Amino acid sequence: MPRERAFLVGAELTGGRSPWSAEDSLQELALLADTAGLDVVGSAYQRLKQQFSKHFIGPGKVEEIAALRDELKYDLVIFDDELTPGQTRNLEDTLKVQVLDRTGLILDIFATHAHTHEGRIQVELAQYKYLLPRLRRQWLHLERQAGGGGASAGGVVGLRGPGETQLELDRRMIGHRIALLERQIEEVHRHREQYRERRRKNGVPIVALVGYTNAGKSTLLNALSGAHVRAEDRLFATLDPTTRQIDLPGGQQVLLTDTVGFIQKLPTQLVAAFRATLEEIREADLLLHVLDITHKNAAQQTDTVLETLKELRAAERPIITVLNKVDLMEGVDEREVGRLAGELGLPDDYVAVSAQRGWGLATLLQQIEDTLGQRMATLEAFIPYKRNDLVALWHQRGVIDTEQYEAEGTRISGRIPATIAMQLAPFRVEQPV
Repeated sequence: MPRERAFLVGAELTGGRSPWSAEDSLQELALLADTAGLDVVGSAYQRLKQQFSKHFIGPGKVEEIAALRDELKYDLVIFDDELTPGQTRNLEDTLKVQVLDRTGLILDIFATHAHTHEGRIQVELAQYKYLLPRLRRQWLHLERQAGGGGASAGGVVGLRGPGETQLELDRRMIGHRIALLERQIEEVHRHREQYRERRRKNGVPIVALVGYTNAGKSTLLNALSGAHVRAEDRLFATLDPTTRQIDLPGGQQVLLTDTVGFIQKLPTQLVAAFRATLEEIREADLLLHVLDITHKNAAQQTDTVLETLKELRAAERPIITVLNKVDLMEGVDEREVGRLAGELGLPDDYVAVSAQRGWGLATLLQQIEDTLGQRMATLEAFIPYKRNDLVALWHQRGVIDTEQYEAEGTRISGRIPATIAMQLAPFRVEQPV
């Protein structure tokens, strides 16, 4: 089956604060279109002081795009910004083809790539919230056939036409569906909160992978945990979050969670719908910001990730910056990596890795252990042999500096998560003043 042909349209608002140029943003939109199974046959952008209320872009640019239809034979036009329902309707009337915006395209990709029940209901909710204000244009042909709902010849207000009736039915149906999906997501939220509460009691640290889409998070998860998460060189190749247990060099066990990739102009519907999933980022003990150091837009991607973390109220979490894909650099020169990191304004404690080749992973694991260790309680305890379960828990969840077996029990010192330190309080050995 032949792929649909898409024409892309972008706008650059003069005086805007976006670090992305229109050309770079359109190139990313082309990658999104490819992920959605479309062939891009052309693109155009316009510099604007502000968007036009009728078509988003100027009328002359709309005519220019319409004139290309016969030559390029495009099936749909995709705008790089979110359009209002009215703008979409006006553009379709003028261009005589389907018009989609960036939000609709991302929602379509998410719908294709969501495989778990949780992922599907979150995407469906976002889709319906996006669709609801855009319903009217789908029934205009019925309203025209019915002649609308004006006054009749006898002065009596006429009955509503079948188009308007169908529209109301659809709105009511979607409203009910949204309410049902929101209840299901609230249930997901409760289950996740119960899971997080058990996790807190067990003292298992959470390390969350965050980063721009296609930065290599899934590949890094696979490399560190031996998991087999789908990893492709495509935007949003994976969507459903995955968690795996890994062991740090000192024996401490942590949970490593892969989260959905960020992207500029992330639809607000998705952020709201994925609240239960994105809360994993805010609850994490440590974030690994995975950055494709070889990408020409690495600076813009970094800004987007850090801004998104602020929006999620997660920017204050401890962060280790992981510069991925260094194997793609010529010579893999450490000085060149350092120069690029300096240009990007990254902290000095970054870790350079190649998740694909397994380079730098031992250093990364050690830095994860050191960073988590700084957030642990330091103590010495004498644990009787009948509570060897606490010794085993310390081995699994903490870091041991010394361990001595005595006649009545085990004398042990090191660092342990605060929640487990509370369980060890009765066996704590007070240090002499």
